[in-house]
Amino acid sequence: MNFTEALQYLDRFINREATAGRMHGLSLAAMSELVKCMGEPHKDLKAIHVTGTNGKGSVVSMTQSILSANGLRVGAYMSPHVDTIRERFLLADSEVTEEIFADLILDVSQYVENNSLEPSYFELLTAAALLLFSNEGVDAAVVEVGILGRFDATNVLDGEVAVITNIGKDHTDGKKEWRRAIAAEKAGIIVEGKPLLLGHSEEDVLDLFLAENPEPLFQNGKDFLVEESIPAVGGQVISVRGIFGRYQEIFLPLYGKRQAENAALALASAETFLEGSVSEDAIEDAFANLSVPGRLEILSRRPIVLVDGAHNRDSAKHLAETVNEVFPANRRILILGILEPHSPEEIFAELKDISPELVVVCDAPSPRAIDVHVLEDIALKLGFEVAIAENPYEATLHALRISDEEDLIVIAGSFYNVSECRRAVSDTNS
Repeated sequence: MNFTEALQYLDRFINREATAGRMHGLSLAAMSELVKCMGEPHKDLKAIHVTGTNGKGSVVSMTQSILSANGLRVGAYMSPHVDTIRERFLLADSEVTEEIFADLILDVSQYVENNSLEPSYFELLTAAALLLFSNEGVDAAVVEVGILGRFDATNVLDGEVAVITNIGKDHTDGKKEWRRAIAAEKAGIIVEGKPLLLGHSEEDVLDLFLAENPEPLFQNGKDFLVEESIPAVGGQVISVRGIFGRYQEIFLPLYGKRQAENAALALASAETFLEGSVSEDAIEDAFANLSVPGRLEILSRRPIVLVDGAHNRDSAKHLAETVNEVFPANRRILILGILEPHSPEEIFAELKDISPELVVVCDAPSPRAIDVHVLEDIALKLGFEVAIAENPYEATLHALRISDEEDLIVIAGSFYNVSECRRAVSDTNS
């Protein structure tokens, strides 16, 4: 099986990432059966298990980088990917090769076919990641939850450390008590007697986390925090009080207050796993070449093209705050393509604060894309000048054609937009 054949095999299975709205009827049964047939590779792993509505991908990336720089052999599993599915599998701080990926899918496919199993696309990928990390004998596996937590495929793991970044309004109908419903599902990754780290204090739902009997509990703002964050060229300089140490004037090549908080949570997660402080040299090495695709990522400098996967109210608010703090510009152009079940009204409500002179709406590349005319109507009601593009690629080309070198183009609404926007910038510059 080669890489193309591996992708074709995966496409035979239901992809809930492409079709999912609010999740009902989730179960661990299929995943539990699959890993049992595989010899339970997950039981070989010491894992840091990360869930949350926003920031979990950044926290996973930073945590694995810190542990790798500290001398551990680390595997990381993340979703979704931006350009290539191989982004989901990191080993020793690098994406796996096409050959390794194809071999993993071949191995997992044989277990599936020989045992007449019917896993989902995500369950297959998760099984492949667990098999990879077991085969490679990693010292630590940093694993991102796909959806919620309790019944996510990754929750066959009993993590050494559980991390919950925040509780936000995704995968819910938004009715009364939605925060408690979401928190209860995310609490499902907590292992009794093992540490839990919270990226936000979440006092209103803290009882749900405590009911799972973590030991100990570490909270942002109490047990660790960002003491200082100063904007700098290419990112920011942060000082963090960790659980076991203080880390002064560390350059973080990412923008925004939220990424500083994610860095503090990642540091605390690494400390907890290591049961001690991390050397500042290791942190500097970890952050030196840190890249988190699609998270406040600059694709071009003149004009500045900034792409972010902001897909809900909370992440859109953070994007708007960062743009206004870090990226002054003569004119701002906003490109948006949004997926169901996210609320375009809520996203527009936050992103209007960047005061774009033009909003270019487009269909995001997904079956869940919200119709471009729905986005147009919302933007017009808010008083914006609006243009329509067929897709993110055409939207980016249009924005680049009409922009000056001093302008700022902001692309948001979904991680699914990022790859096409990056291709448009590359084609324009070639």
